Amino acid sequence: MNRRWTAFWLVGAIVVIGMGTGLFSSGADLLGVDLPGTSLAVAQEEAAAPAAGGAAADPAADILAQRKQESFLAWMIRASGIFGFLIMLVSFVMVALIMMLFLQIRKVNYIPADFVEDFEEKLNARDYPGAYELAKSDDSFVARVLAAGMARLARGYEEVENAMQEVGDDEALGMEQKIGYLALIGSVAPMLGLLGTVQGMVLSFQVIATSTQQPKPYELADGIATALFTTLEGLIVAIPAIVAFTVYKNRFARFMFEASVISEGLMSRFSGMKPQAAPAAPAAPAARPAAAAPAAAPQG
Repeated sequence: MNRRWTAFWLVGAIVVIGMGTGLFSSGADLLGVDLPGTSLAVAQEEAAAPAAGGAAADPAADILAQRKQESFLAWMIRASGIFGFLIMLVSFVMVALIMMLFLQIRKVNYIPADFVEDFEEKLNARDYPGAYELAKSDDSFVARVLAAGMARLARGYEEVENAMQEVGDDEALGMEQKIGYLALIGSVAPMLGLLGTVQGMVLSFQVIATSTQQPKPYELADGIATALFTTLEGLIVAIPAIVAFTVYKNRFARFMFEASVISEGLMSRFSGMKPQAAPAAPAAPAARPAAAAPAAAPQG
C-alpha cells in the first residue's frame, strides 16, 4: 500500500511539473514578469509602432499589435480566467487518479497466477497451516479472501463464506469510491466550462450594452473567447474522465468476479465441514451424602 501511494504522489508531481513548465512562460507574461527575450520583443514592437508627425498612436492599433504578439497559449490562459484555472486543477487530480487506478486495478494485484497454483498445491497436500500462512503473507485480493476464510474453518463452512464475503464487500466499497471520483470529475468539469461560457457571453453583451457606437470585433472577442475556451477545456477533461471511469469499473468488476469464482472453488473442499463443538467441561464431582443430623434433645 505504501508503494501505491508513493507512485500516486510521484505521478501527480510529474504531471504538475510538466504542465506547469509549459504554462510558465505564458503565466509570466500575464503577471508582467520579464523573461529572456521579452525585452527584445517589446523593443521590436515599440520600434514598429507608427510615429507619424509625433501624433498619438491609435489605441486600437496598439491593442491589435499586442494581440498579434501574444502567443496562443497566453491568449487561452488569459481568456479562460478563474474557471479555466479551476478546470486545470481538476485535470491534475484526474490524471493522478487515472494513473493511481491504473497501478492498482491490475490482475497481478487481484489474482496472481503463481499464488493460486502454490495455494492449490498446499491444499492438495493437506498442508492447511502452510496454505494459511501462504495466504497471510500475500497482499493480493484473492489471498486476503482465502486467509479470511481459512481463519474461520473451525466455525464451519457457513462462517467461511461470511468471512470471504466481508473481505470482498470491503474491497468493493473502497475501490468503487475511488473510481466514483472519476465520474464526479466527468460531471463537474463540463459544469465549470458552462459557467465560463455564461460568464463570457455576459461580458460580450456588457460591451454591446455599454458601447455608444458599434463595438469593434476585438472588444467582443474576449468574452467570446472565454465562452469557447472554458467549454473546450471542460470537455477535454470530462471525456477522458468518463472513459476511464467506464473502463476501470468494468475491469474491476471482472477481476472481482474471477477472484470470487477461484476462491469459492478452492474452498469448496471444506463445504461439508461442520462447526467444531467446544470440548465439554469436566463433570463436577458428586456431592457426598450429608451426615445425619443429631436427634433433638427431649424436652423436659
